[in-house]
Amino acid sequence: MPGWGEVVVGVVVLVGLFGVVVQVLPGALLVAGAVVVWGVVTGGVVGWTVAVVSVLVTAAAMVGKYLLAGRHLKRAGVPGSTLVWGGVAGAVLFFVIPVVGLVVGFVGAVYLAEWVRVRRAQPAWRATLAAMQATGLTILVELAGAMLVTLAWLVGLATS
Repeated sequence: MPGWGEVVVGVVVLVGLFGVVVQVLPGALLVAGAVVVWGVVTGGVVGWTVAVVSVLVTAAAMVGKYLLAGRHLKRAGVPGSTLVWGGVAGAVLFFVIPVVGLVVGFVGAVYLAEWVRVRRAQPAWRATLAAMQATGLTILVELAGAMLVTLAWLVGLATS
């Protein structure tokens, strides 16, 4: 791959890592996609190995984040319907109040859905905190996966 192509891949990887943290872009998919393109274009043992590792690590992170978050929410007693309400409200408010609306909508809708379900403020707030913790877990797992993919790309870049 020419030098300018590797710079473009690097920029997409950085944008993807930013997207993982901020949660407005499909960050892990951007990182993996850029690295896979690099691997395919570079070819050879190194390129294909990095591409395969990237796909496997990204898939493992995607599965792992849902398993960890689901287990955390199950322990806290937060039903899936509450998260659906939070996700829908977050998506709608994202367009009403750009970027900040995602967080405001998610937190507000989770609290409201739990308050309607249990009719008490304290358990509703505990469920909201559990949902925010689960969201943080998913971000950390996805970021770890994206960082491993980035590391694989950097090692491949150095050895190719």
